[in-house]
Order: sequence, then C-alpha cells, then structure tokens
Amino acid sequence: MVDAGDEPRRSGEFGHVPVMGTRIVELLAPALDSDETRVFLDATLGAGGHSQLILESFPNALVVGIDRDASALEIARARLASYADRISLHQATFHEIRAVMDEAGESALDAALFDLGVSSMQLDQAGRGFAYAVDAPLDMRMNADDPLTAADVLNTYSHGDLARVLSDYGEERFAGRIASAVLRERDKEPFTTSARLVELLYDAIPAATRRTGGHPAKRTFQALRIEVNHELDVLREALPAALDSLVVGGRVAVMSYQSLEDRIVKREFATRTTSTSPPGLPVELPGTAPEFRLITRGAERPDENELDTNPRSAPVRVRAIERVEKKG
Repeated sequence: MVDAGDEPRRSGEFGHVPVMGTRIVELLAPALDSDETRVFLDATLGAGGHSQLILESFPNALVVGIDRDASALEIARARLASYADRISLHQATFHEIRAVMDEAGESALDAALFDLGVSSMQLDQAGRGFAYAVDAPLDMRMNADDPLTAADVLNTYSHGDLARVLSDYGEERFAGRIASAVLRERDKEPFTTSARLVELLYDAIPAATRRTGGHPAKRTFQALRIEVNHELDVLREALPAALDSLVVGGRVAVMSYQSLEDRIVKREFATRTTSTSPPGLPVELPGTAPEFRLITRGAERPDENELDTNPRSAPVRVRAIERVEKKG
C-alpha cells in the first residue's frame, strides 16, 4: 500500500508490485518456513501481492486475508485462485482480527503483515477520490458501504472539528486558514469533487510554502482519508490484537507510509520489548522480561533497486517484531 501521490499512472504500470516484497518474506521466514502448517494473517490484503509471495515461498502456509474493500477482495481472490485451498479471505476492518480468526477457525497466528495506507489499486481507481491529481468525487471510503465520505467532512464539520482533523491527521500548519476557506466556499456551494478543493488549497496555502512543502493538497487529502476511514484508531486496536495472537517465535511486520502511523507502531513495539522491572535494579525481576524482541533496527527503508522498480515505495518504513516468550 502507499500514500496518495500526485503523479497519476495507469493501473498495472508496475504490476501492483508488492512493496519490499523480498524483504517482507525474509523478515517473516523464520515464523513460516516449516514442515508443519503455519498461519499468516494479511491484515491489509489489497490486491494480494504480499500474500501471493507468502504462498509461493512457504508451501505449508495458510493465509487469512482481511480487507474492508469488497473490490480488493475480488481482485485478490482471482489472483490467488490457484491457492484456493490455502486461503481464507474476509471483508472486515483489520481491528476485527479476533472475529476474523474465529470465522477462519484459527486460534493463533504464526505471522502477520500490516501494509498501511491506501493501496495502489485504490489510487488508480479515479472515482474513489483518493488521488488529488485527477478530478473525482470526494469519497475516499475504503469500504464503499461506510456512511461517511470526504465530502461529508468538508460540508458538515464545524470550523474547529475540521481544523482539528487537518492539524492532527495531516500535520497541516495552515489548518485553521484552510478550515475558514472551506466554510466560506461551502456556504456558496457544497464540495463534491476534488478539483475545487485542490484549487482552494492552492489559494489558502502561502506561495512560499507551496514552493518548498510538496503538493499543497497532500496533507489535507491524507487527513480527510484518515478521518473517513478511522485509520489511526483502527491501527491502535488492531496491532495489539495481532501481537497478542502470536505464538512464541511468531512475527509481525508493519509497513507505514507516514509519520502518524509509524509513531503508533514504534510506540507499541517499544512497549512490548521493554522490561517491566523497576529501573535501577541490578537484576531483572522474575516475570518482568519482555515477551517480544525487535527484529529490525529502527525503521527499514527501500533500497535503490526497490525505488527503481516501484517508485511509490519511497515513503515506506518497515518495522518487525518477534514473540520470544508467552506468559500465563
């Protein structure tokens, strides 16, 4: 998955190549390479690229795939058709991990992957409204059955709520100015498509910032998408659920594309890998050793070959963790 970019391209130009696919397989291999059945959770299935690599690489892996987007599930199901006896695909939001596992008949996980953000497939479907480079309805729902759209946020939120969304989820310096401009314009006519919003953002953000701060719509579109899909709240619930479901030796890898996601992952991983012994003691107290260890040093980034193959991988940060003990 990727964050919304400002360069349109044809769907399939890069074959929806899974970002850092080889590295993800390497990170998860110790948990999945076995003569016995192993359960892999693809918490963000998308077009199924990473799951395909897992199925190809580990003949005894079973894939439980989750995506909230019905069209993504159809594409993934077709892509993985030759592995039909080893896949269980579910339309759900990934914080519903426990319910999905129950439905799949699995009680524990050997490995899991979170590939966060909006997928290349969703970006390339212009009518979904995720990309700001083309004029499209202001939708941004990952699940078309969800009630809230980006247009609803723009047309109904108060000035304070809209400014909060833009500031908290887009880290937008000019959130208040943009919110004021939106309220003025929506009084004339409700927002329905992205081009009008992009034009407003060009006018609201100072020229000096536009010259140095990237595309002026990037932060606002990110903020609206996160609000519409409750992405950060879902991640805060889903990550602990996946970690709690891991067997000893099990691994979780997370691919983040912006700092807000990565901050949540980094914090959760730090908590899980830190001893609970009071600081300053000469020895660690029994039962206080961490149950997890980090298997990446900081956040790994794509190498030059990856960037050449899949330019949309540029912002990705990869972190991975392993369960080394299970108490209780």
